[in-house]
Amino acid sequence: MDSRQLTAESVPLFQEGIGLLLSRWSVLQPAVENEWGGRDCCPKAELLLSDVFSFFNGSKEPLYIDDLEMILEESLLFLNTMAEDGIIISSLDWFKAC
Repeated sequence: MDSRQLTAESVPLFQEGIGLLLSRWSVLQPAVENEWGGRDCCPKAELLLSDVFSFFNGSKEPLYIDDLEMILEESLLFLNTMAEDGIIISSLDWFKAC
């Protein structure tokens, strides 16, 4: 088994962990709560969770933090919000442990 491929038992736990991190992210929270990206902000936030999960799970290529940063930036654009310079980078510390 690929070392980055999660077991069936660990997938829901990992997804829950990503969801908890994203739900507490001070940049994402108000964008979803206030529907800055439209009424479909919740599905957009769920897509972000899926994209982050896919980034970590299943890729056979090396993982680069810049790629994760790009996923987060693009998702914020879909939610009609932007992060201040350096906020995304500092937020990525959450994911380094993953």
